[in-house]
Amino acid sequence: MNKQSICERERSYVEKMNKFQLHHKYKKIGYIISLSAFALMIAKKFVDEPTWVKPVLSGLLLIGMLVISLAKEKVEDEYIDSLRSQSYRIAFILVILYALVQPLINYGVGLLFDETEKLQGFDYFQVLFYMLVVQLMVFWQLKRFNK
Repeated sequence: MNKQSICERERSYVEKMNKFQLHHKYKKIGYIISLSAFALMIAKKFVDEPTWVKPVLSGLLLIGMLVISLAKEKVEDEYIDSLRSQSYRIAFILVILYALVQPLINYGVGLLFDETEKLQGFDYFQVLFYMLVVQLMVFWQLKRFNK
């Protein structure tokens, strides 16, 4: 095998991963998963449940939102692809800023009410949830403003 063919295969693989999207009908499945998980998360507040339920529901909510994010639009053209790319970029930047600033805000507010407040980060669910929410909202807004 020569270097050229290995590089071409790698480039081809990266291009496939870059263009990966689910069929449009998966968007409905993502909504069903997300809304069901969200409803169950609310319902579990009123019921005594085992400790494994919260992480499972959190994971299902993230999976549902990811499916929505990865599903194609009914009309998927280069313009929609550009808007999707912009929304991912904006979401990434905003989540980085959120991850840097939010613990400091929590710490400052906590110090106002409790002298023993410690600086804490937050868990992966908060970061991923915020990223997916921001990406979806920015994408929907970009589509709406650019019709």
